[in-house]
Amino acid sequence: MRDTKESRLLLVLLIAIAFALITVDIRGGEDSPVDGARHAAATVFGPIENGVSAAVDPVGNAVAAIRDSGRRHDRLAELEKENAALKAKLGSDDRGRSRLKQLDSMLKIAGKGQYGIKGAQVIAIGAAQGFSWTITIDVGANDGIKRDMTVLNGDGLVGRVTTVGPETATVLLASDPDFTVGTRLEGSDELGFASGQGDRPLRVELLNGKAEVKKGDRLVTFGSQADKPFVPGVPVGVVSRVDPSGGGLTRTLYVTPYVGFTKLDIVGVVVQAPRKDPRDTVLPAEPRPVPTPTVTVTVTPSAEAPADGQYPSEQPEQ
Repeated sequence: MRDTKESRLLLVLLIAIAFALITVDIRGGEDSPVDGARHAAATVFGPIENGVSAAVDPVGNAVAAIRDSGRRHDRLAELEKENAALKAKLGSDDRGRSRLKQLDSMLKIAGKGQYGIKGAQVIAIGAAQGFSWTITIDVGANDGIKRDMTVLNGDGLVGRVTTVGPETATVLLASDPDFTVGTRLEGSDELGFASGQGDRPLRVELLNGKAEVKKGDRLVTFGSQADKPFVPGVPVGVVSRVDPSGGGLTRTLYVTPYVGFTKLDIVGVVVQAPRKDPRDTVLPAEPRPVPTPTVTVTVTPSAEAPADGQYPSEQPEQ
């Protein structure tokens, strides 16, 4: 284009339009009328600019490569962590299955007894104030837990809540020597009181000194007034020994508890008592006796062989 008056006027006009567009764009912000045109231009010319830049800027490429290398290293580290976490998860599958089994058993007991329960996990054993048989669970007042609530698991009676904090609670186990719970004998309904003896069977004093009881009989909780600290019908254990009746006012039994107090993990706090006493319905099904197969051996006598070793049919003709 030659330098004429018209060309100079056109150049001034184009510059004025450019400044006007810049002013409008700045004032418009995100609602700028030229924003759509800008995005369209970026869509069309962006890939071309990247290609040109990659071809003519080797220094920039080198810097980008170093930066990407660092990112790849970070990503590799992340993948290694993910793999380690996955291996840990796979390694804990057995524990996960065990917990699911415990939870399923506990929910079945809750369903049979119509107990409203709050599930919890055992996070500590023992207590700061002594060497009593206690556990700490990961639910507390914020979860609706209160003192003197019954605690059970998928096997039966675990204990009762003694101390409650905002997020945790302490449970006195049924095996503790300071623990006492009212019991009822299955079938005969004989009442008694069970006390913990540490790692030994529970000691039960039946109120009837002449009560008929035998090894293998089962007991459940009798329940407390207003269902605190114990709701009725929770399985306690099986009679393992009966002291001979000495004509006293009470009779002593020794009961093997259903719950293994040294391997507690998933437990439930009864936050709502059943409307009616479930009686013996929560007890596990009694094992069926396995018949001993009888083996009968039948002996069939065989004919004696002749002295000469030949049977009559084999004798030679005369």
